Amino acid sequence: LPEEKEVLLQTEEYQEQMSESTFLFLTLDLPTAPLYKDEKEQLIIPQVPLFNILGKFNGNAEKEYKTYKENFLKRFQLTKLPPYLIFCIKRFTKNNFFVEKNPTIVNFPITNVDLSEYLTEEAQATEKNTSYDLVANIVHDGKPSEGSYRIHVLHHGTGKWYEMQDLQVIDILPQMITLSEAYIQIWKRQESSDTNNHREV
Repeated sequence: LPEEKEVLLQTEEYQEQMSESTFLFLTLDLPTAPLYKDEKEQLIIPQVPLFNILGKFNGNAEKEYKTYKENFLKRFQLTKLPPYLIFCIKRFTKNNFFVEKNPTIVNFPITNVDLSEYLTEEAQATEKNTSYDLVANIVHDGKPSEGSYRIHVLHHGTGKWYEMQDLQVIDILPQMITLSEAYIQIWKRQESSDTNNHREV
C-alpha cells in the first residue's frame, strides 16, 4: 500500500538508489500471452502497442527483479538519446525444461516514434530531436528451436522496404512489416531540421 511504502522508504534498508549505465540496446518486455481460446477454438494472438511496452522507461513504472538472495524493484529512464536505437523485444523465456516463445504482435508506426516522455527532465531540456524512424526489423518465425529469421530493411535512396531471407530479396509494403513477430528493431534518429540552416549578417 502507498502508506506502507512511504514508511518503508524512510528506513535505511529501503532507501532508493540511483545509478547510470550505458546501453547497447533496450529490452522491451511483452505481456504474458493468454492461454485461452476464442469461440472458434483458435488460439488468440494478442497484440500490444509499442508505446505500452516502452512504458518501462517512463521513470514511473516499476519492474520486479528476483535473485536467489533478494527481491528488488527498478525504474528506468533515459538520460541521452543515441543516433541509432536498438529495441530487443523479449519473445523468448527459458525455464528449467525448455524455451518458450511469446507470439504477441507489437503494433508500431514506421516513422515518428517520439521518445521525449521517456527522458529525464534534464534530458528533455537538452535533447532537441527525440523522434526516430524504423530502418530495420528482424523477425523470428516458427518455434524457438526450429524457427527461422528474416529481415526488413529500408533502402534510403528510394524509400522502399525490402524483405530478405537467405538469398531471397523481395519488395514489401511498409504496412505488412507491422504484422510480423518483430524481434529486434533498429531505429534511426531524425535529423534536426535546423542543422543546415545558417544566417548571414
